[in-house]
Amino acid sequence: MGFLTNNAARTPETVAAQLCDLGLDAVPDDVVTSPQAAVMLLADHVPAGSAVLVVGGEGLERALTDAGYQVVRHQTPQTRAVVQGFARDVTWADLAEAAFTIAAGAVWIGTNQDWTLPQERGIAPGNGTLISAVHTATGTFPEIAGKPERHLFDLAVTRFRCARPLVVGDRLDTDIEGARRAGLASALVLTGVDGATDLITAPPERRPDFLLATLADLHRPYPLLELAPNGAVCGDAAVRIDGRDVRIERGDPDDPDTIRATAQAVWHSELPVAGLRLPDAYRPAR
Repeated sequence: MGFLTNNAARTPETVAAQLCDLGLDAVPDDVVTSPQAAVMLLADHVPAGSAVLVVGGEGLERALTDAGYQVVRHQTPQTRAVVQGFARDVTWADLAEAAFTIAAGAVWIGTNQDWTLPQERGIAPGNGTLISAVHTATGTFPEIAGKPERHLFDLAVTRFRCARPLVVGDRLDTDIEGARRAGLASALVLTGVDGATDLITAPPERRPDFLLATLADLHRPYPLLELAPNGAVCGDAAVRIDGRDVRIERGDPDDPDTIRATAQAVWHSELPVAGLRLPDAYRPAR
């Protein structure tokens, strides 16, 4: 089992230790990070030994140093690239150095473009927001290494020599979309960021192959789902589309089988999602 993360601030050792604290069996080589994917991208542009300006934390600096790059924090005439990742102590001065270096012609790579970072107190700006500030100053865009781009997934498939990989994640816009871009099967687990409404109303590029209530479902048989011209049946749940109305004929709205049936009925409807009236339990908040 491999663990893929967009987090650019932490090292694989730190991530593996946290996973072990959660009861999982993980070692650093099981962890694939967006800084590692960024290094893979960087190698296509500049050789090892080159000076690279780093905006970010220990995880990013460590990945570049391990790959043989010279890490700098200020622009020099020899700086060939800028690699930008999130860290809590990134300052205006760091972003300014990135902008100066990019404007001088350096290659620009971002570890990820996550706009937000969930915190206990609410939603905080993520690396995508910091990248946006540099973009505004330079008028250019970076190459992105992490999810939902496929580079992180390609690196994982190569490292683990996967024959039939399954990407399991809780975010449709990173985990699931990234898996689809990489041509990999995917499963959304409902114990994280995105829930039933997000799934049912997802655009085609963010629709998973499977839906899991929890990770324990990985060890259970997956229910048979049958489509009909006007709905879908999954386990004991049945959903029918009557005109523009999506109706749950059998099943609890919170039951995974009902969510599965509703999603498939909506996705295979002749009407776009916006043209359907969803059950109250799945209507997006206004």
